Amino acid sequence: MTSAEGAVRARALDLLGGDDALAAMVHGIFDGMPPRASAPYVMVGGAEGRDWGTKDRAGREVRLTLVLVGVGDAEGDGAARRIEGVVAAMRGEVGGWNIVSARTIRTRFDFAREGGWRHEFIVQCRCLAA
Repeated sequence: MTSAEGAVRARALDLLGGDDALAAMVHGIFDGMPPRASAPYVMVGGAEGRDWGTKDRAGREVRLTLVLVGVGDAEGDGAARRIEGVVAAMRGEVGGWNIVSARTIRTRFDFAREGGWRHEFIVQCRCLAA
């Protein structure tokens, strides 16, 4: 059995990588900070876990950061909507864990230098040992 944090990351990477519409909008989907990538791209960032469970089953609550990095005008960007759709589909079994709930609990949008921007999604997943 992998850790709950590893299972949630694997599930997010699998779903993001399997979204053909999202793949057509970005240059890549990366596990962590890419060494060299041109925007737009999606990055699966850190995963932070803590104990969570029921009386009879062990569990973990995992907070995962998903980041959409872009340049230029961010209005009407469908990539952010695709990422939100992936979050809604994260429930299910993976790596010895059952993701019983997944929701975006916080978003942040920042402008960077030279016309770039970052849209961060903090996703809360509650997992029970399978």
